[in-house]
Amino acid sequence: MAPTSRSRRRLFVAASVSAAVFVLGPAAYGVAATTVDGPAASSATQQESPDRDDGAEPDGAEPDGAEPDGAEPDGAEPDGGGADAGSGGGHDHGGGTSGASGSSGDGGSDDGGSDDGGAGDGGPGDGSAGQERMKAQEGVDGSGGKGDADGKDEGAPGLDVLATDCSSSNLAPHDGFQKAPRCVATAFGEVAAQASSPSLLITGAPKSVAKGQTFQIEVSTRNLVRDRFLGAAAGGYYKEASLLTADGLQRGHFHTACRMLPSTGEAPDASPEPAFFKATEDKKGGSTPDTVTVEVPGVDTTGELQCSAWAGDGSHRVPMMQRADQTPAFDSVRIDVG
Repeated sequence: MAPTSRSRRRLFVAASVSAAVFVLGPAAYGVAATTVDGPAASSATQQESPDRDDGAEPDGAEPDGAEPDGAEPDGAEPDGGGADAGSGGGHDHGGGTSGASGSSGDGGSDDGGSDDGGAGDGGPGDGSAGQERMKAQEGVDGSGGKGDADGKDEGAPGLDVLATDCSSSNLAPHDGFQKAPRCVATAFGEVAAQASSPSLLITGAPKSVAKGQTFQIEVSTRNLVRDRFLGAAAGGYYKEASLLTADGLQRGHFHTACRMLPSTGEAPDASPEPAFFKATEDKKGGSTPDTVTVEVPGVDTTGELQCSAWAGDGSHRVPMMQRADQTPAFDSVRIDVG
Protein backbone atom coordinates (compact mmCIF):
# COMPACT_ATOMS: atom_id res chain seq x y z
CA MET A 1 0.00 0.00 0.00
CA ALA A 2 1.38 3.47 -0.90
CA PRO A 3 2.39 5.60 2.06
CA THR A 4 0.29 8.68 2.89
CA SER A 5 1.67 12.21 2.93
CA ARG A 6 1.87 12.14 6.74
CA SER A 7 3.74 8.87 6.71
CA ARG A 8 6.20 10.19 4.15
CA ARG A 9 6.85 13.26 6.26
CA ARG A 10 7.54 11.10 9.29
CA LEU A 11 9.93 8.92 7.36
CA PHE A 12 11.73 11.97 6.02
CA VAL A 13 12.13 13.52 9.50
CA ALA A 14 13.38 10.24 10.92
CA ALA A 15 15.89 9.82 8.13
CA SER A 16 17.12 13.41 8.55
CA VAL A 17 17.58 13.00 12.28
CA SER A 18 19.43 9.71 11.80
CA ALA A 19 21.75 11.29 9.26
CA ALA A 20 22.43 14.26 11.53
CA VAL A 21 23.23 12.03 14.48
CA PHE A 22 25.47 9.86 12.28
CA VAL A 23 27.44 12.82 10.90
CA LEU A 24 27.36 15.32 13.78
CA GLY A 25 26.73 12.99 16.74
CA PRO A 26 30.00 13.45 18.72
CA ALA A 27 30.13 17.20 18.30
CA ALA A 28 26.44 17.57 18.97
CA TYR A 29 26.85 15.49 22.14
CA GLY A 30 29.72 17.67 23.27
CA VAL A 31 27.72 20.84 22.72
CA ALA A 32 24.76 19.35 24.53
CA ALA A 33 26.90 18.20 27.44
CA THR A 34 28.44 21.64 27.78
CA THR A 35 25.07 23.26 27.64
CA VAL A 36 23.51 20.93 30.17
CA ASP A 37 26.45 20.35 32.58
CA GLY A 38 28.27 23.66 32.26
CA PRO A 39 26.60 25.68 35.04
CA ALA A 40 26.76 22.83 37.54
CA ALA A 41 30.40 22.11 36.78
CA SER A 42 31.30 25.77 36.99
CA SER A 43 29.48 26.04 40.30
CA ALA A 44 31.28 22.98 41.68
CA THR A 45 34.62 24.44 40.64
CA GLN A 46 33.83 27.72 42.35
CA GLN A 47 32.72 25.95 45.56
CA GLU A 48 35.83 23.80 45.61
CA SER A 49 38.43 26.43 44.84
CA PRO A 50 38.82 27.96 48.33
CA ASP A 51 39.85 24.58 49.72
CA ARG A 52 42.01 23.67 46.73
CA ASP A 53 44.06 26.87 46.74
CA ASP A 54 46.11 25.82 49.77
CA GLY A 55 46.51 22.18 48.81
CA ALA A 56 43.85 20.89 51.21
CA GLU A 57 41.43 18.14 50.31
CA PRO A 58 37.79 19.16 49.80
CA ASP A 59 35.48 18.84 52.77
CA GLY A 60 34.91 15.20 53.64
CA ALA A 61 37.68 13.86 51.37
CA GLU A 62 40.30 11.52 52.78
CA PRO A 63 43.88 12.24 51.66
CA ASP A 64 46.04 9.48 50.30
CA GLY A 65 47.23 7.25 53.12
CA ALA A 66 44.75 8.76 55.58
CA GLU A 67 43.69 6.89 58.67
CA PRO A 68 40.15 5.46 58.75
CA ASP A 69 37.35 7.68 59.99
CA GLY A 70 37.78 8.42 63.71
CA ALA A 71 41.46 7.38 63.88
CA GLU A 72 44.26 9.82 64.54
CA PRO A 73 47.12 9.78 62.03
CA ASP A 74 50.65 9.50 63.39
CA GLY A 75 51.54 12.85 64.91
CA ALA A 76 48.03 14.30 64.51
CA GLU A 77 46.71 16.89 66.89
CA PRO A 78 44.02 15.71 69.33
CA ASP A 79 40.33 16.08 68.47
CA GLY A 80 39.60 19.74 67.94
CA GLY A 81 43.28 20.38 67.28
CA GLY A 82 42.72 21.52 63.70
CA ALA A 83 43.25 18.52 61.43
CA ASP A 84 41.34 20.27 58.62
CA ALA A 85 43.87 22.70 57.17
CA GLY A 86 42.53 25.97 55.87
CA SER A 87 39.20 25.55 57.69
CA GLY A 88 40.10 28.10 60.35
CA GLY A 89 39.63 25.75 63.31
CA GLY A 90 42.16 24.53 65.89
CA HIS A 91 45.88 24.66 65.05
CA ASP A 92 46.32 26.59 61.83
CA HIS A 93 50.12 26.09 61.78
CA GLY A 94 50.80 29.70 60.95
CA GLY A 95 47.88 30.41 58.66
CA GLY A 96 47.01 27.16 56.93
CA THR A 97 48.78 24.10 55.63
CA SER A 98 50.04 24.93 52.16
CA GLY A 99 52.24 23.33 49.59
CA ALA A 100 54.59 26.31 49.76
CA SER A 101 55.29 25.62 53.42
CA GLY A 102 56.48 22.10 52.69
CA SER A 103 53.33 20.33 53.78
CA SER A 104 52.07 17.09 52.32
CA GLY A 105 48.91 18.89 51.29
CA ASP A 106 46.75 16.26 52.90
CA GLY A 107 44.59 18.60 54.92
CA GLY A 108 45.48 16.71 58.11
CA SER A 109 48.52 16.33 60.33
CA ASP A 110 51.82 17.58 58.95
CA ASP A 111 54.06 14.58 59.50
CA GLY A 112 57.39 16.10 58.66
CA GLY A 113 56.69 19.30 56.77
CA SER A 114 54.81 21.67 59.03
CA ASP A 115 55.99 25.26 59.23
CA ASP A 116 54.62 26.25 62.62
CA GLY A 117 55.13 29.96 62.42
CA GLY A 118 52.61 30.63 65.16
CA ALA A 119 51.41 29.06 68.31
CA GLY A 120 47.85 28.46 67.12
CA ASP A 121 45.62 27.58 70.07
CA GLY A 122 48.44 27.45 72.56
CA GLY A 123 50.65 24.89 70.83
CA PRO A 124 54.36 25.57 70.42
CA GLY A 125 55.58 27.67 67.55
CA ASP A 126 58.98 26.04 67.27
CA GLY A 127 58.72 24.97 63.62
CA SER A 128 59.48 21.34 64.49
CA ALA A 129 57.17 18.65 63.17
CA GLY A 130 59.09 16.10 65.25
CA GLN A 131 58.10 17.92 68.43
CA GLU A 132 54.47 17.95 67.33
CA ARG A 133 54.69 14.19 66.82
CA MET A 134 56.31 13.71 70.24
CA LYS A 135 53.57 15.78 71.86
CA ALA A 136 50.90 13.57 70.35
CA GLN A 137 52.73 10.41 71.42
CA GLU A 138 53.33 11.69 74.93
CA GLY A 139 49.74 12.83 75.23
CA VAL A 140 50.25 16.59 75.51
CA ASP A 141 47.32 18.38 73.91
CA GLY A 142 47.45 21.65 72.02
CA SER A 143 46.23 23.65 75.00
CA GLY A 144 49.22 22.69 77.15
CA GLY A 145 47.41 19.98 79.11
CA LYS A 146 48.77 16.51 79.75
CA GLY A 147 47.18 13.27 78.61
CA ASP A 148 47.03 10.91 75.67
CA ALA A 149 46.26 11.91 72.08
CA ASP A 150 42.66 12.64 73.14
CA GLY A 151 43.72 14.91 75.97
CA LYS A 152 43.33 12.22 78.64
CA ASP A 153 45.92 10.63 80.89
CA GLU A 154 44.78 7.02 80.81
CA GLY A 155 47.73 5.94 82.96
CA ALA A 156 46.65 8.24 85.79
CA PRO A 157 42.99 9.22 85.26
CA GLY A 158 41.84 12.12 87.37
CA LEU A 159 45.22 12.72 88.99
CA ASP A 160 46.62 16.21 89.34
CA VAL A 161 50.37 15.51 89.26
CA LEU A 162 52.11 18.54 90.73
CA ALA A 163 55.72 17.70 89.87
CA THR A 164 57.94 14.88 88.62
CA ASP A 165 61.31 16.58 89.08
CA CYS A 166 62.93 19.59 90.75
CA SER A 167 62.65 21.99 87.81
CA SER A 168 59.91 24.04 89.51
CA SER A 169 61.17 23.72 93.08
CA ASN A 170 62.35 26.77 95.01
CA LEU A 171 64.55 24.59 97.21
CA ALA A 172 68.27 24.16 96.78
CA PRO A 173 69.37 20.91 95.10
CA HIS A 174 70.22 18.00 97.37
CA ASP A 175 73.94 17.27 97.22
CA GLY A 176 74.15 13.79 98.72
CA PHE A 177 74.69 15.00 102.27
CA GLN A 178 72.16 14.90 105.08
CA LYS A 179 70.77 18.40 104.57
CA ALA A 180 67.18 19.61 104.34
CA PRO A 181 64.98 21.14 103.15
CA ARG A 182 66.39 20.32 99.72
CA CYS A 183 65.03 18.92 96.44
CA VAL A 184 66.34 15.49 95.46
CA ALA A 185 66.69 15.13 91.69
CA THR A 186 68.00 11.53 91.76
CA ALA A 187 65.72 9.17 89.82
CA PHE A 188 63.80 6.57 91.78
CA GLY A 189 65.46 3.88 89.69
CA GLU A 190 64.62 0.19 89.48
CA VAL A 191 61.81 -1.60 91.30
CA ALA A 192 61.63 -5.37 91.73
CA ALA A 193 58.70 -7.52 90.62
CA GLN A 194 56.27 -8.33 93.42
CA ALA A 195 57.54 -11.91 93.74
CA SER A 196 61.05 -10.50 94.27
CA SER A 197 60.14 -7.57 96.51
CA PRO A 198 62.43 -7.27 99.53
CA SER A 199 61.01 -8.27 102.89
CA LEU A 200 62.29 -7.97 106.45
CA LEU A 201 61.25 -9.28 109.87
CA ILE A 202 62.70 -9.01 113.38
CA THR A 203 62.67 -12.63 114.45
CA GLY A 204 64.33 -12.30 117.84
CA ALA A 205 64.49 -9.59 120.53
CA PRO A 206 64.16 -9.47 124.33
CA LYS A 207 60.97 -8.16 125.88
CA SER A 208 62.88 -6.42 128.62
CA VAL A 209 66.47 -5.58 129.57
CA ALA A 210 68.19 -3.93 132.48
CA LYS A 211 69.49 -0.39 132.23
CA GLY A 212 72.88 -0.49 130.50
CA GLN A 213 72.49 -4.15 129.48
CA THR A 214 73.76 -5.20 126.04
CA PHE A 215 71.29 -7.28 124.05
CA GLN A 216 70.83 -8.77 120.59
CA ILE A 217 68.25 -8.38 117.84
CA GLU A 218 67.87 -10.97 115.07
CA VAL A 219 66.84 -9.66 111.66
CA SER A 220 65.77 -11.84 108.74
CA THR A 221 65.71 -10.52 105.18
CA ARG A 222 64.42 -11.96 101.92
CA ASN A 223 65.15 -10.76 98.36
CA LEU A 224 67.69 -8.24 99.61
CA VAL A 225 71.28 -8.53 98.40
CA ARG A 226 73.24 -6.69 101.07
CA ASP A 227 76.10 -5.47 98.88
CA ARG A 228 75.44 -1.78 98.31
CA PHE A 229 76.03 1.08 100.74
CA LEU A 230 77.01 4.67 99.93
CA GLY A 231 78.10 6.41 103.10
CA ALA A 232 75.71 9.21 104.02
CA ALA A 233 78.49 11.15 105.73
CA ALA A 234 80.54 10.88 102.53
CA GLY A 235 77.81 12.40 100.34
CA GLY A 236 76.08 9.21 99.24
CA TYR A 237 72.69 9.95 100.82
CA TYR A 238 69.89 9.85 98.19
CA LYS A 239 72.64 10.14 95.60
CA GLU A 240 72.18 6.88 93.69
CA ALA A 241 69.10 5.46 91.98
CA SER A 242 67.72 2.11 93.10
CA LEU A 243 69.46 -0.84 91.42
CA LEU A 244 68.56 -4.52 90.97
CA THR A 245 70.81 -7.51 90.46
CA ALA A 246 70.79 -9.48 87.21
CA ASP A 247 68.26 -11.77 88.94
CA GLY A 248 65.96 -8.85 89.67
CA LEU A 249 66.70 -8.58 93.40
CA GLN A 250 67.11 -5.35 95.32
CA ARG A 251 70.68 -4.27 95.99
CA GLY A 252 71.35 -2.45 99.24
CA HIS A 253 71.59 -3.09 102.98
CA PHE A 254 69.45 -2.77 106.10
CA HIS A 255 69.44 -0.43 109.06
CA THR A 256 68.78 -1.09 112.73
CA ALA A 257 67.97 1.73 115.15
CA CYS A 258 66.65 2.04 118.72
CA ARG A 259 65.09 5.13 120.34
CA MET A 260 63.43 5.88 123.65
CA LEU A 261 59.72 6.70 123.40
CA PRO A 262 58.73 9.67 125.58
CA SER A 263 55.09 8.61 125.25
CA THR A 264 53.22 5.61 123.90
CA GLY A 265 50.05 7.62 123.30
CA GLU A 266 51.22 9.76 120.39
CA ALA A 267 53.68 9.71 117.50
CA PRO A 268 57.15 10.80 118.66
CA ASP A 269 59.27 13.61 117.30
CA ALA A 270 61.46 12.11 114.58
CA SER A 271 64.27 14.66 114.78
CA PRO A 272 66.36 13.49 117.78
CA GLU A 273 69.22 11.11 117.07
CA PRO A 274 68.50 7.52 118.12
CA ALA A 275 70.15 5.81 121.06
CA PHE A 276 71.54 3.22 118.64
CA PHE A 277 71.99 3.02 114.85
CA LYS A 278 73.79 0.56 112.61
CA ALA A 279 73.81 -0.28 108.89
CA THR A 280 74.45 -3.88 107.80
CA GLU A 281 76.14 -4.49 104.46
CA ASP A 282 77.75 -7.92 104.76
CA LYS A 283 77.85 -9.00 101.09
CA LYS A 284 75.25 -11.66 101.81
CA GLY A 285 71.52 -12.09 101.31
CA GLY A 286 69.42 -13.18 98.36
CA SER A 287 66.13 -14.81 97.46
CA THR A 288 66.45 -17.31 100.30
CA PRO A 289 65.74 -15.76 103.73
CA ASP A 290 68.68 -15.54 106.10
CA THR A 291 69.20 -14.03 109.53
CA VAL A 292 71.66 -11.48 110.85
CA THR A 293 72.31 -10.93 114.54
CA VAL A 294 72.75 -7.28 115.52
CA GLU A 295 74.28 -6.47 118.90
CA VAL A 296 72.91 -3.42 120.68
CA PRO A 297 74.91 -1.77 123.48
CA GLY A 298 73.16 -1.04 126.75
CA VAL A 299 70.86 1.99 127.06
CA ASP A 300 71.35 4.29 130.05
CA THR A 301 67.77 5.56 130.17
CA THR A 302 64.83 3.67 131.61
CA GLY A 303 61.55 3.48 129.80
CA GLU A 304 60.18 2.00 126.61
CA LEU A 305 62.71 1.43 123.87
CA GLN A 306 61.57 1.09 120.28
CA CYS A 307 63.94 -0.88 118.06
CA SER A 308 63.33 -0.96 114.33
CA ALA A 309 64.96 -2.51 111.28
CA TRP A 310 64.32 -1.51 107.65
CA ALA A 311 65.84 -2.28 104.28
CA GLY A 312 67.59 0.41 102.27
CA ASP A 313 68.77 0.66 98.69
CA GLY A 314 72.32 1.80 97.96
CA SER A 315 71.45 5.36 98.95
CA HIS A 316 69.42 4.55 102.08
CA ARG A 317 65.86 4.82 100.77
CA VAL A 318 63.33 2.17 101.71
CA PRO A 319 63.05 -0.02 98.58
CA MET A 320 60.09 0.59 96.31
CA MET A 321 57.39 -2.04 95.87
CA GLN A 322 55.51 -3.03 92.73
CA ARG A 323 52.12 -2.51 94.39
CA ALA A 324 50.92 0.15 96.80
CA ASP A 325 49.37 -2.42 99.15
CA GLN A 326 52.61 -4.36 99.71
CA THR A 327 54.19 -3.95 103.16
CA PRO A 328 57.62 -2.31 102.88
CA ALA A 329 60.67 -4.14 104.21
CA PHE A 330 60.61 -2.97 107.84
CA ASP A 331 59.70 -4.20 111.33
CA SER A 332 59.68 -2.82 114.85
CA VAL A 333 59.57 -4.14 118.43
CA ARG A 334 59.34 -2.56 121.89
CA ILE A 335 61.64 -3.40 124.76
CA ASP A 336 61.15 -2.35 128.34
CA VAL A 337 64.33 -0.91 129.88
CA GLY A 338 64.21 -1.11 133.68
